[in-house]
Amino acid sequence: MKKLLLITLLFSKFLVSQNQFNAENLTTTRADLELNEFKQDTTANAVVLYEYGNAEIHKKTFNLVLDYKKKIKILNRNGFDQANIEVYLYNSDRKSEKITNLVATTTNIEDGKVTRINVDPSQVFEENVNDNYTIFKFILPNIKEGSVITYSYTFESPFLFNFNSWHFQEDIPKLYSEYNTSIPGNYDYNIKLVGELKLSTNQSDIKKYCIQLENGASADCTIGKYVMKDIPAFIEEDYTTASKNYISRMEYELKIIKGFDGSVQNITKTWDTADDELKQNEDFGKQLKKESLVKKLIDPTLIDQKNELDKAKYIFNYVKNNYTWNGYNRIFKDVSIKDIIEEKTGNVAEINLLLYNLLKRHDIVTYPVLISTRENGFVTTLYPVISEFNYIILRTEINGKTYFLDATNPALVFGQIPFKCLNEYGREMDFDNGSRWIDLKTNTNSTTQHKINLIINEDDTFSGTLTTTKLGYDALDARLLYKKNNQNNLKYYRDKYPDLTFENSQVDTNKNNKSIFTETLSISGPLTVIDNKIYLDPFIFKFFTKNPLQLNSRTYPIDFGYKNNLVYYLQIDTNNKYKIVDKPLDKTIELSNNSGLLNFLTKPKDGNIDLSFRINFYNTIYPTNYYSELKSFFSNIVNIQNNSVIVLEKNI
Repeated sequence: MKKLLLITLLFSKFLVSQNQFNAENLTTTRADLELNEFKQDTTANAVVLYEYGNAEIHKKTFNLVLDYKKKIKILNRNGFDQANIEVYLYNSDRKSEKITNLVATTTNIEDGKVTRINVDPSQVFEENVNDNYTIFKFILPNIKEGSVITYSYTFESPFLFNFNSWHFQEDIPKLYSEYNTSIPGNYDYNIKLVGELKLSTNQSDIKKYCIQLENGASADCTIGKYVMKDIPAFIEEDYTTASKNYISRMEYELKIIKGFDGSVQNITKTWDTADDELKQNEDFGKQLKKESLVKKLIDPTLIDQKNELDKAKYIFNYVKNNYTWNGYNRIFKDVSIKDIIEEKTGNVAEINLLLYNLLKRHDIVTYPVLISTRENGFVTTLYPVISEFNYIILRTEINGKTYFLDATNPALVFGQIPFKCLNEYGREMDFDNGSRWIDLKTNTNSTTQHKINLIINEDDTFSGTLTTTKLGYDALDARLLYKKNNQNNLKYYRDKYPDLTFENSQVDTNKNNKSIFTETLSISGPLTVIDNKIYLDPFIFKFFTKNPLQLNSRTYPIDFGYKNNLVYYLQIDTNNKYKIVDKPLDKTIELSNNSGLLNFLTKPKDGNIDLSFRINFYNTIYPTNYYSELKSFFSNIVNIQNNSVIVLEKNI
């Protein structure tokens, strides 16, 4: 009986092994070659079966040494690019990173036999990118659908300020990824796990006397083991900031080096230290004290009698309309208030620090704010990493109210910063009381509203008016498009909707100096008539023609940047000559926790038809647990807009 049980268990294990990829080591098994689908993600073009890294600081050279191994299954032709491997190597001050001990193999099944071919040395080369970076490249041979590629190498670096980071997640899924580290106690790193995925193994132990020098000095090592399993691919889609904010990985930032002689070298600065350095910086702190250069720029008679808010708006509009941004974001290089005054053009720091000096000159409380734009990624908040900032805006306080300002774009209004700046936090620089973190989220809702009044004509056409009103960031986008179209949107509408006729455009781009855009057009077009019935698509203009959320699951938040309202009103005048035969079903959908609303209503009224369609996103950011709900929400939006029909029939 025991023998039978043992045989059954062994046979069961054999069957399982024949139906599963080997995610335990670098060995390519028959199952790895024969299985050609990945059920966990049927959209995947390739999948990492196994990944392993072991990083340590060498006991003699004190270089960082990483032993790396990887095995990838190629599922289809779109996965062939996984065979082109590139590793960036850094070099500086006559020191450089290098790769040795490369072994790379492609394994296939050909005519029922397993074949293996190693990478040809002629397919291994280095390419110089610039003075600091070289790309180490190699291409695995004989790639086919179903191939399994494996490679391993040793990476060595003399630069210890960044202990080798480890990306658990990439653009294809992974079954298993393991990272082992050995860090001597005299190197103190900030270690953080980025992303929302959780570690399946997170171990940390101390190994005594892992480093011993001839003079008797020694150090203990922290031994770490980090594992993730069944890691989904990171696929970037709409409504997000920089992908590097969310890709699951381990990051290391060197804080302190403790020498064997008892010396201590602080690598990571405090904000007090950073503030002192920035205060003395020629391209930043020194440029905040140029009021003497700006005192004659504005005629006092034009501004002195204004209240504080009107005075600030006048100064803002003066800078915005008289000085041109050259497109550069550099904030700690080539910054000169004197130069921008003379040349009338400059980078973002010159534009906004000129505005800062003018506001300070007229006694308006203002602070410069260092930020990182959305595409640049989040900044580290635990300690200063000045290189992560790439933009400057201002914050001013007037009558107890805060206004963010950016004078780089003529389309911006007072109190509005570009969408790219809505990236969680900024560092407000106050050299008298110390810098501080501030929230960059906007409390202003953005809105797009289409209001359409149509009349059904006797010649089977419709005619009427379209009034589009936009507020907030939607208005900013509309003003930029209007400028791009040379202040005439008629061609834009005619090209986008060739079956319709547009005339008589009237536009108000900046009503009462607020972020409002209003456009009114005459509109007409043909009706679809079948068997004396009119079939009318009520959504002449659609907010979404397809669902922007397409992933099976998403491991990063849905970040709209701002709260948004989308409103569509349609009124149809039938001239009392038509009756409604059919209309769309009304629908209301609420997102959980009162975070969103969809309301669709079609109402006959005195021979006319009133249709309203409203979409409200009450949150700026939705966590990943909202993804499936939001995906369904968008599907309903698209379905209503694409499949709604009003059927009219002539009265007898």
